[in-house]
Amino acid sequence: MKDIVERFISYTKVDTTSADDSNICPSNPDEFILAHQLEEELKELGLQDVRVDDKCFVYGLLPSNTDKKCDTVGFLAHMDTSSATSGKNIKARVIENYDGEDIELSEGIWTKVADYPQIAKLKGKDIIVTDGTTLLGADDKAGIAIIMDTVQYLQQHPECPHGNIRVCFTPDEEVGTGIGNINLDEFRCDYAFTVDGGAVNEITYETFNAASAQVIVHGNSIHPGDAKGKMINASQVLMDFHAMLPVFERPEFTEKREGFNHLVEMQGNCEKAEGIYIIRNHDLALLEKQKKEFEYIRDHINRMYGKEVIELKLRDSYRNMREAFNDKMYIIEAAEKAIREAGYQPESDPMRGGTDGSQLTVMGLPTPNLGTGGMMYHGNHELLCIDDMKEMVKIVLNLIRNIMERE
Repeated sequence: MKDIVERFISYTKVDTTSADDSNICPSNPDEFILAHQLEEELKELGLQDVRVDDKCFVYGLLPSNTDKKCDTVGFLAHMDTSSATSGKNIKARVIENYDGEDIELSEGIWTKVADYPQIAKLKGKDIIVTDGTTLLGADDKAGIAIIMDTVQYLQQHPECPHGNIRVCFTPDEEVGTGIGNINLDEFRCDYAFTVDGGAVNEITYETFNAASAQVIVHGNSIHPGDAKGKMINASQVLMDFHAMLPVFERPEFTEKREGFNHLVEMQGNCEKAEGIYIIRNHDLALLEKQKKEFEYIRDHINRMYGKEVIELKLRDSYRNMREAFNDKMYIIEAAEKAIREAGYQPESDPMRGGTDGSQLTVMGLPTPNLGTGGMMYHGNHELLCIDDMKEMVKIVLNLIRNIMERE
């Protein structure tokens, strides 16, 4: 049987970077490589109904070992990693008994405490880093390792009673397109938990409402020497559009429950230009207001030019899961109790992002989120605390026990 560190590092060796511009699932066919690796591990651990489907979802069931009637709980983690930083040829390295000082990842590349003061609290713990040229993939391969280690423990300790436990490893969480392809008949649970966060004491059940905007500008290109009254520079119009959005609703000016409009990509020339935005707010009414602002600016510019210069495509992505728990707080309370039993004070700050659980909750499967022990996701300074990852296994085991004991 593998230990949790060996498991995690083996997962990082598979490049599962998801692709924003893909229209297939999985967006990166190499996600199937990891999926089949996980399929074999689940079979080795003795789970039932293990399979990988045609959309790259990995399913498995650990059957109940008790006669007591209790809820069926699911645990999910995603296999893909962000495209924000390369996930190819990851060189994971274990640092034992970290000294709390700056970390030299490789020659000339440092993770400095001055830049990332949160790492100082990891002094004395074992951590995993990269060589500074790639991300690590703790988001969310740490979650996969935690779930696998939990299942392994339960199989090795049949004296620990538990109800039915379903496992699902998902593709394309980072691009927000994977979870819509889940088969909820195969992942039949009363509720579930994503293991896809940061600190071990986090239980998250409030996320952004999310939408996206594609702003396409149709210009008119002509020789600049003969441009007066004729040229419409699409790139300039796109910049004008962006300048009309509220400046202080950009991510760099917001925190906590403040929403934002984030320009994630722009490209173009005189003839055609395109900007891609993500739109976020914890308050659905405010999100709708932000979307209306995009429409207002589009209409204003089109009126200025007397024709449809700007084409706007708005799309809803996921919803804040908070309201779904109003009459199901026992799910959150079971997790908070599990965290306290491990010696931590649970925290439930609103997540400035989303997880697969956001969409699953809207689909009718309440799915809050638990931590993993990772830090600085999506960048080449990403790291994972081994001690915290192991603590998460204890918390998940506590949670499973609490669920079984619930009357």
